[in-house]
Amino acid sequence: MATNDPVCAYSTVLMGSPILLKLFELNEALARQVFRLIKQQENLLTVNRTPSEVMNVNLAAGQHPVNVSPSVFELIRCAKAVSLMPDSIFNFTIGPVVKCWKIGFQGNSVPSDAELQARLMRCNPQDVILDEKKQTVFLAKAGMEIDLGAIAKGYIADCVQALLHQQGISRALINLGGNVQTLGAPDSQAGWAIGLKKPFGAADELIGVIEVVNKSVVTSGIYERFFELDGQIYHHILDAKTGYPLDNELLSVTIISDRSIDGDIYTTLLYGMGVEKGIAYLAAHPALDAIFITRDKQVICSSSRQFNFALLDNRYQLSYWQ
Repeated sequence: MATNDPVCAYSTVLMGSPILLKLFELNEALARQVFRLIKQQENLLTVNRTPSEVMNVNLAAGQHPVNVSPSVFELIRCAKAVSLMPDSIFNFTIGPVVKCWKIGFQGNSVPSDAELQARLMRCNPQDVILDEKKQTVFLAKAGMEIDLGAIAKGYIADCVQALLHQQGISRALINLGGNVQTLGAPDSQAGWAIGLKKPFGAADELIGVIEVVNKSVVTSGIYERFFELDGQIYHHILDAKTGYPLDNELLSVTIISDRSIDGDIYTTLLYGMGVEKGIAYLAAHPALDAIFITRDKQVICSSSRQFNFALLDNRYQLSYWQ
């Protein structure tokens, strides 16, 4: 990114991902504060180790309700509401099925249909009982698991943005391993330049660059975690109704929004809808924009209201729906 401003970059590894913070001042104390905030939130939300509030809920499945902090309760309430939307493939109770596939964790075999169906019986968001007054969460069936990983990074990115605002920072970028949230823009630049990875390309291969100001950019694609068996690709975006990877015309969806948590939510929802239904949905939600990349090498932008996009790979065709 070319800019006349000195950019101070700070990095670490948290949540199993590289974390990058860009500021326009040397401020190691603030960087440490940001990374400490991310670590604190990760410790509340992780399902990979104890103690965490989410793990406590999972361990009590079928036994008793668990008290959680207000922020975790609100995140669970949000995840349940999105999971119950009509035709939503977002399902924060799909943990038992995810563990069955092990995609991204040395998984290389296809579970039997019987095993998937048995696990899907424990993946009903309606069985997550919330008591707002007591701030408790109860998983009604033994063996149920909730997983906030699909929205945790977005939520944490928004927390970082709020902290930076509180500290009087007007220009910054935070990248939480794919969830990018920006404040302002570098001087003499149209916006923060964020590369979009080419599906199934090399690690540093970009399909294009998007420029945004005060926006979040979140991408979900089938190339992020997958395995191939007998010429068939099995990816991590699962259909909550069947338990199998969702099969449609899309390779990835990128959401441009104010809040990064919305990017997390709607990349999943719009991937499930496909291009045509996704575009129709966005027409009623003008605060959101999307970039769809299809299997037949189309890059389809819902509009250009909130971003500029430069295509870098001439094997793909760029078009704007509006």
